Amino acid sequence: MRLDKLISDCGVATRKEAASAVRAGQATVNGNVVREPDRKVDPGLDAVVFRGIPLVYRRFVYVMLNKPTGYVSATDDRSLPYVLELLPPEYRKRGLFPVGRLDRDTTGLLVMTDDGQTAHRALSPRRHVEKVYSFTCIAPLPLDAEAAFADGITLGDETCKPALLKPASDRLSGTVTLTEGKYHQIKRMFERLGNKITSLKRETFAGIALDPALAPGEWRELTERETETLLSAAGTDKPE
Repeated sequence: MRLDKLISDCGVATRKEAASAVRAGQATVNGNVVREPDRKVDPGLDAVVFRGIPLVYRRFVYVMLNKPTGYVSATDDRSLPYVLELLPPEYRKRGLFPVGRLDRDTTGLLVMTDDGQTAHRALSPRRHVEKVYSFTCIAPLPLDAEAAFADGITLGDETCKPALLKPASDRLSGTVTLTEGKYHQIKRMFERLGNKITSLKRETFAGIALDPALAPGEWRELTERETETLLSAAGTDKPE
């Protein structure tokens, strides 16, 4: 791996910044100053220090974010707040992006990563990755709502896959489990039943549960077990 790429992948500088800093003598490899950005290094064997900070190389990063309302699930937006703004600069420099999308007014678990293969596979219809949402609605759900969700509700010219609806005793709240992610799907499903969602929060994604200690807008990296759960659900190998 090139030295400037390793530095960039660690999120401490862009590729261009890393190359410039290396030429200025701000990086060492195994204790020796290196001024060639294209110098080959082995992340597992070579000790790289950049601007006095030892670097620990990780091929990919996986982050759990408790998405607050009002943010769009994007890496950039000229007019609206976007979720990438909630992460520190070193994560943004790595090029993290959301795995799937939550509507602007939908809150809860959003996984972010720079692992494109795992993100693609986790969102693939073939994987049937489960997503659980808690909801409140404007009117009590009819008694046949659970059966309608289980049969597959038709939206326009397509029928949704069977979904699991578990209303609370008041039938004004509960959970919905989906294995797909059509545009505004849950909201449209409720509208098909003559109802309206008043709040929606994703609680789990691919077997990973939102950490209750995270307030809206807060984040943390996935634990090793959570990362393994995500990779298993997506059918990808653990990065070296």
